[in-house]
Amino acid sequence: MNTNAQKAAHVTTRRLLDMKQNGEKISVLTAYDYTMARILDRAGVDVILVGDSASNVFSGHNTTLPITIEEMIYHAKAVVRGVQAETSRAMVVIDMPFMSYQLSGEEALRNAGKIMKEHECDAVKLEGGRVIAETIKRITDVGIPVMGHLGLMPQSIYKYGSYKVRAREEREAEQLLEDARIVEESGAFAVVLEKIPTDLAAQVTGMLTIPTIGIGAGVECDGQVLVINDILGLNREFHPRFVRRYADLNTIIENAARQYVQDVRERSFPSSEESY
Repeated sequence: MNTNAQKAAHVTTRRLLDMKQNGEKISVLTAYDYTMARILDRAGVDVILVGDSASNVFSGHNTTLPITIEEMIYHAKAVVRGVQAETSRAMVVIDMPFMSYQLSGEEALRNAGKIMKEHECDAVKLEGGRVIAETIKRITDVGIPVMGHLGLMPQSIYKYGSYKVRAREEREAEQLLEDARIVEESGAFAVVLEKIPTDLAAQVTGMLTIPTIGIGAGVECDGQVLVINDILGLNREFHPRFVRRYADLNTIIENAARQYVQDVRERSFPSSEESY
C-alpha cells in the first residue's frame, strides 16, 4: 500500500495548520503498538499520539506518572513501524513522560532529542503553560515540533487531587487563556485542551492561530483526541462522559477466548483441516 502518492500525503504541522484555516476537523487517536498503528493509519486517522496513557491502559498503573522515557520510546518505535508499514500518512506525536522535561530546559532538550533520534516520529507533546514556556521555545528552536497540553493535565493529578473539569472558575479560565497564548508564542504547533468547559475551549480555539485538539472540551475545538482502548470498549470500568464507545471489544474478545478454551477442552480444536 506504500505508493509514492500516499507517502506524499503525510500529515505535517503545516497540514494541520491548513486544516484549521480551512475548517477541516483533525482526528487524533492513541496507539501503543505496531498492529494498532497500522489499523489507525489505514483508517485515515490524521495524528497518532503515543500517549503516556500507556502507563494506564498498557501497563496497568493508576496514573501516567510511572512510565519512563525508555518505555515511551519502546512504544513509539512500534507505532512508527506500524505507520510506515501502511500508508505512512499519519503524523506520530510522542508524549514526553513525567519528569523528562520539568527539571531543566537542558534536560528537556536532551530527552526530546533522544526521543526524536530513537525513531522517526514527527513531534513531542508536553503538558503545561507559562512554567514550561522556555522549555517549549528551546526545543522548537532546534527544530523539534512541540504539541502543548492545557486544562486537566494528568501528570499533575496529585496536585489537582481529582479528574474533575478544570477552569470553571473565572481566575483559572483567565490563566488558561494566557497560558494558551504563551504556548503558541513559545512555538508550539498545536495544543490539546483536556476537560475544560466548551465555551472556554471555543474561546481558545478562536483566539489561537494554531489548532486546538479537544478531549472532553466540546465540538468547537479544531480536532478531537481519545484513547483507543476507550473508544473500542476494552475497559469496562472506565467510561467518562466525554468518551464515545464505537465497539465493545471487551465482550467480543472475552467470548472468543471462552470459545477457544471450550474448543480445546472438547478436543474440537484443532480439526483435521487445521492440522498437518
